[in-house]
Amino acid sequence: MTEKNPEKGYVALLGWSLNAIDAVDRFDRRYVVVAPPWAEDYCKQNDIPFVPWDFDRLNERSHELAHQLDDMGVDVAIPIFEETVEWAGAVNAVLLKNPRLLGQAMLFRDKSLMKRRAQLGGIRVGVFEEAHDRGDVIRFLKRVNQTLLKLDGDPNDPIHFKAFDKSGTAGHRVIRTPEDVDNIPDEEFPALLESHLDGWEFAVEAWIKNGKIQFLNISEYVTLGYSVFVPATPELEAHRERITEEIEKLIEVFDIDFGFIHPEYFLTSDNKLYFGEVAYRPPGFNALELIERAYGFNGYQGLVLAFDPKTTQEELDAFFPEEVVDARGHAGCFGVYPRRRVVSRLEVPEETANHPYFEFHELSDPREQKVAKRSAFGTHWGLAYFFGDNAHDLRDLLKRQEELDYYI
Repeated sequence: MTEKNPEKGYVALLGWSLNAIDAVDRFDRRYVVVAPPWAEDYCKQNDIPFVPWDFDRLNERSHELAHQLDDMGVDVAIPIFEETVEWAGAVNAVLLKNPRLLGQAMLFRDKSLMKRRAQLGGIRVGVFEEAHDRGDVIRFLKRVNQTLLKLDGDPNDPIHFKAFDKSGTAGHRVIRTPEDVDNIPDEEFPALLESHLDGWEFAVEAWIKNGKIQFLNISEYVTLGYSVFVPATPELEAHRERITEEIEKLIEVFDIDFGFIHPEYFLTSDNKLYFGEVAYRPPGFNALELIERAYGFNGYQGLVLAFDPKTTQEELDAFFPEEVVDARGHAGCFGVYPRRRVVSRLEVPEETANHPYFEFHELSDPREQKVAKRSAFGTHWGLAYFFGDNAHDLRDLLKRQEELDYYI
């Protein structure tokens, strides 16, 4: 454990992440991990400061957690996963004596409220509605396509069905026909409906302090749900100034003073930027690990600096490198999903294993031979990691992985 500085903030990590714990353990701030009771034995064995807590649902006990952490001297709570964002808002409302932080966290958790807040602030969004049942979905599908002047027999333009409060592609379905609507389980309602936006989809990771961006990374998606890399290609990085302006607008509209945001955008063929959604926690697909591979700084330690009310601007300036120019190369990962219905073993494709950009994977042999049919976007079985000098070569390599079998 690195020696801690008592003059700096004492932070609570809400959620269980070994990568985050390891990073903060090597940093100079005191910390405590707030996680479900099943993590207690591991924490005792490894001398990890720990408070057990059940995050299943937000209730009146959030006040109890806030006061427990306050009594310990904790300065701020940091959400590690989507499911702890509301908890962090509730806790920080008490610790920082700012009741608005809970309402802000609710905006970050509810995709429909989030879209409305963005729209009210003058941020460009697509058409959206809430759906309470399958009839709402069918009506929205029909209205969108009537608006697009589709004739009988024309294929429908797709719409997107998203869970209100899940992260990433979880609960995300692409709807093209009424038959697709029939496959939505009852428990996925209510949900958000969105029109489809054709364009270049990308994400941003921004560390914020005192209402200002301290570091902004652009993550380029090769295929949503499959692959991403950082920094982006020069063609996408050419839009950095405009993207930065959009993030500054987001900071103003959502009244963000500190922390970390992970918004997603579309750059359409007519060169307009559309806001997709924004999260107030680290992204999936180990994006912070990719950023560390490319730039050399640890994103979880950056989170601590962005949240800690005792952080100085001098610390921030010394911690974060300069975007793009300080990158050592481009880091990417590919989410592997079996392409066959029946598999027996893991076998990394020879052309991948022999490629100079391939580094390692986090895959294991299958526990079952039959592969479950994908629901919505599905969940990958693990990640394969790549690093190289040329963004275009890495992009093409990640795209190529979609045609290869890792499980045979």
